[in-house]
Parts: sequence; C-alpha cells; structure tokens
Amino acid sequence: MKSILTEENILLNQTVNTKEEAIKLTGSVLVQNGYVNENYIEKMLEREEVSTTYMGNGVAIPHGTEEGKKEVQASGISIIQVPNGVEFGSGEPARILFGIAGKNDEHLELLSKIAILCSDEENVARLVAAETKEELMALFEEEVN
Repeated sequence: MKSILTEENILLNQTVNTKEEAIKLTGSVLVQNGYVNENYIEKMLEREEVSTTYMGNGVAIPHGTEEGKKEVQASGISIIQVPNGVEFGSGEPARILFGIAGKNDEHLELLSKIAILCSDEENVARLVAAETKEELMALFEEEVN
C-alpha cells in the first residue's frame, strides 16, 4: 500500500503568485508521485470555483470535486510551504497548502486530521517555519496520529 505522505510529497520555500498556480503545484506533486491522474488538477481548479479551499489560519486545502474521485489512484497528501503566502481571495494569504486526494471517502479523514492540526495557529507557524522535509513530516505525523 502506498504511503499517504512521503518526503517526495513536500515542497519547501515555494513562491507562487496566484491561487491557480498554487492549486496546480499541489496537484502536480500528487500527479508526479502517482496518486492521481493529470485530469485531477482540473477537478481541483473546478472545486476552487465552487467555493474557496482557504480554511483560515494561513492554510488552504486544495482538493478535487466529487467527480474528480475517479482520477484518484491512491490516497495522498502534498504539502507546499509558501512562506510569503499566496492570496486565495480571503485577504489573508495561505502560507501552507495541503493538496488532498482521497480514495473512496478517505479524503474526509485526511481533511479532519489536517483541520485539527491547523486549528492551532502555533502548529501552522511551526509548519511554515520548518526548515527540512523531515521536520515538517514529523510535525504532521506527531499531530495527526
């Protein structure tokens, strides 16, 4: 079984200029690592048009539409650190992005774990400040397990 989060799924110190660019980046990591088909990125962009995936506290969780589920090969998470932030239309920049792809209904569990982790502003600050992929992964796993 494929691991939901690996170091290959994490990008540190990224700069993105638009939410579309941010969503494409989170999706492309999932594509490159075999979690989703290329078409899933389109479903992520469509989902953003329906309602923002910006959750507050500097966190956005781009994910696909219900229809996009057929593009998911394995459940996975990409984590993109954007220290300077990217605007998702809320007036407050997203500084940590979680791209999510869930097989069956696994995405609901992933969303719940991320929401719990990121409800604490201190955890978000630690994720944004992480200097290595190992450090970021350890923070994520420590809080969600």
